[in-house]
Amino acid sequence: MLRTVDENGYAIAPSVLGRAKTVSIERALEGVRIAGAGTRNLLELSWCRALVSDLRDALQLPGLAVQCTLFDKTPARNWLVPLHQDLGIPVRERVDNSELGVWSEKEGRPFVRPPIELLEQLIAVRVHIDDCGEDNGPLRVVPGSHRHGRLGPEAARWFRDAVGEVSCPVGRGGALVFKPLLLHASSKSSSPRHRRVLHFLFGPASIGYGLRWQHAV
Repeated sequence: MLRTVDENGYAIAPSVLGRAKTVSIERALEGVRIAGAGTRNLLELSWCRALVSDLRDALQLPGLAVQCTLFDKTPARNWLVPLHQDLGIPVRERVDNSELGVWSEKEGRPFVRPPIELLEQLIAVRVHIDDCGEDNGPLRVVPGSHRHGRLGPEAARWFRDAVGEVSCPVGRGGALVFKPLLLHASSKSSSPRHRRVLHFLFGPASIGYGLRWQHAV
């Protein structure tokens, strides 16, 4: 699977969590407060940290989990995401290094745009707690786009038009594994209901540039 991710930028793992584990996560999520589309700080929760081991074993993932974000589309929160790459990473504190790009703050924590060499080492895993069919806002990806570095808006649109998009519906308990540099987007749900996704980011233990991860599990 990881070879497919390296080549195409993504792969779908249809059965990562069993029914009992999915139900237990569903219950745990009842206690998670969401502001807007979701929250980025789930690795602070013990049940989420425990889930990392299950994912690492099931998917043979290298590195450490450094972030987990909950996204939840509902009738009241039904959004779209335009075509983009994930270029920022969560770090413990700001540092002064000329190789680092734009700094920002999300939910009170610092994020930075690191050099491309680090972004290429990252893997994202989107674990689906609900069925996500074509009518529930699945992620759309542009295969192979992760191999072309950072793409500006015009280049991204050109690449999408040239290569085309692939929709990635994922069933309950399944996962979409992809490279954060892969161009991706999602539409609003045409039949809005819960579409809960746990979006994990995995990266190397040591990241250089004077940076430290916010969390590392």
